[in-house]
Amino acid sequence: MRNSSRSKVDPFIVMDVMEAARQAEEQGRHIIHMEVGQPSTGAPEQARRALAGALDAETMGYTVALGLPALRRRIARLYGDWYDVDLNPDRVVITPGSSGAFILAFTALFDSGDRVGIGAPGYPSYRQILRALGLQPVDIETAPENRLQPVAADIRGQDLAGLMVASPANPTGTMLDKPALAALMEAAQAEGASFISDEIYHGLEYEAKAVTALEISDEAYVINSFSKYFSMTGWRVGWMVVPEDHIRTVERLAQNMFICAPHASQVAALAAMESEPELQANLAVYTRNRRLMLEGLPRAGFANIAPPDGAFYVYADVADLTSDSRAFAAEILDRAGVAVTPGLDFDPVRGATTLRFSYARSTADIEEGLARLQSFMEARG
Repeated sequence: MRNSSRSKVDPFIVMDVMEAARQAEEQGRHIIHMEVGQPSTGAPEQARRALAGALDAETMGYTVALGLPALRRRIARLYGDWYDVDLNPDRVVITPGSSGAFILAFTALFDSGDRVGIGAPGYPSYRQILRALGLQPVDIETAPENRLQPVAADIRGQDLAGLMVASPANPTGTMLDKPALAALMEAAQAEGASFISDEIYHGLEYEAKAVTALEISDEAYVINSFSKYFSMTGWRVGWMVVPEDHIRTVERLAQNMFICAPHASQVAALAAMESEPELQANLAVYTRNRRLMLEGLPRAGFANIAPPDGAFYVYADVADLTSDSRAFAAEILDRAGVAVTPGLDFDPVRGATTLRFSYARSTADIEEGLARLQSFMEARG
């Protein structure tokens, strides 16, 4: 049986690293996980309690395609609390994780063959979802002097139908301030390109508050998720904010593509939004871990790093250590028992000489991982 040409996407390398780590653990090894962008904590206790109660009272059937109205209203309130943005809840669409939001956004905004700009390095699934939908991802090679974020000059003359930007970004953790984000949005508008803002790491910031695109303009798609700040990766629930004249378009697509996001996950997500003390305690752990990484990675020999503003990643240039990041990551897993992600996942051109380290695990794990990395590098010479 034949496969479609659109199915020929590259693997998500971090998932391959996770599998290699799992196999090592099955053989009895203790692996420190610095590869996966996933909180080590579970869903907030209040979310779990709310769902347990709802399971006794509700059948958990389909919700309406745009999501539980109470959850949409609560998310709209969050934009007032976090950013002083007055948001109409009708514009909020609940999605099966941010991945479902990407699919809906790309399908709603673009036609087959359209060129969509994405920053490199950047989240690899942008590229692969675009390809699977018959769209053309255009890697925008970002510069270290711009903290590996795209700038307005990068997109001029690129013939883009759309531009996707993440702040805080994966894999770098760097953010765009309000003037930089506004300049990008204005440049996209001047080029006739739709603007999509990936904001799934909002709430995970250390020295300055992340800026939402909705502070600048309503003419953007904004994507967020309960996976990161709310610590609900496996629940597969996210959201998207769309312009008012796009609501019905997205609703029709959601009805047909997904029917709805998981009802049980929506119930838990609503309760998770009332769990601020627990979520802030998680953030305090990441804050400690970030400090340990910024001190420990250079001490171990990974000195060329972009200090992260948010998320829970450190992106390191390892050109002085390897020209094959995938082989180097495999060596680190084999000899140090630390799983890290090759940069090839995020940047097909320059990723052979970069690694991503996640510090989303417990502080004890981060301390142990850094000690192992230092011992490995000393033995490697």
